[in-house]
Amino acid sequence: MSRFGHYATRPLLRIVPMTFGAGLVGALLIGWLNRDQEYLTPESGLGYWLGIAGASLMLLLLLYPLRKRLAWLRALGSVTFWFRLHMALGLLGPTLILLHANFKLGSLNSNVAMLAMLIVATSGIFGRYLYSKIHLGLYGRKAQVRDILADIEIMKDALGDGLPAGERVVEQLSAFATQATGVPRNFLGALCALPGLEIRARVIRYHLLSDVRSTITAEAKRCGWSRRTREQRIGTVAELVELHLAAVRKAAAFTFYERLFGIWHVLHLPLFFILVLAAVIHIVAAHLF
Repeated sequence: MSRFGHYATRPLLRIVPMTFGAGLVGALLIGWLNRDQEYLTPESGLGYWLGIAGASLMLLLLLYPLRKRLAWLRALGSVTFWFRLHMALGLLGPTLILLHANFKLGSLNSNVAMLAMLIVATSGIFGRYLYSKIHLGLYGRKAQVRDILADIEIMKDALGDGLPAGERVVEQLSAFATQATGVPRNFLGALCALPGLEIRARVIRYHLLSDVRSTITAEAKRCGWSRRTREQRIGTVAELVELHLAAVRKAAAFTFYERLFGIWHVLHLPLFFILVLAAVIHIVAAHLF
């Protein structure tokens, strides 16, 4: 089953990004609660240098697209490493700039730069979500529908192999997969169909796992299995069902999210260059006037 683990996010893999995110939220909260104390001012001291650091980190975001396009930069680390760094800098930079501004509006050029930064940061978060929908795992290779469907068939065969009530489980999963992969390809149709698909997946998961638990419990009594053996078998089947349903949902939504990601990709880079231009104007104006 480790082969199919990328279809479902493991809780342990979320610890580092959640800790990082919590740290940023904590820093922002402290800054917000103390914004009237004037501990930080954009013009001098720590507040000034936070602005310099934040702008520098935002500029370093260009290293990720450059790493993918320039051969001589490929020796500086893998694409996965730079993608992780890109996401971290994309959150840390705006955090430092918000602290630099002390959560207050200033001149017209600084307000334009702030608005551009917030738009780019929000766009990056949205892009990260879309990226996860069309890749195998957050840092994995780009998914292909035919590969996902092949994995679905393998998992379905594994579920039916030697499992009491396996035929019922496979039959329901097959019916769900057939319905799911028939999701409309156009944006409006897919947008309307995907929420219902998610609800149906949850309902099927509940009924299947209830059926599997009762069937394996009855089989355990008949064969004299220990409680540990029974729970292990239930856990194995439950994990396969979860992975199967996750793979089906990914295959069903793939085309929709791929097109959406393409549109986002076209818009995100120009937005970033607008941010760079606004930031340069702000820095020049702040030092000259």
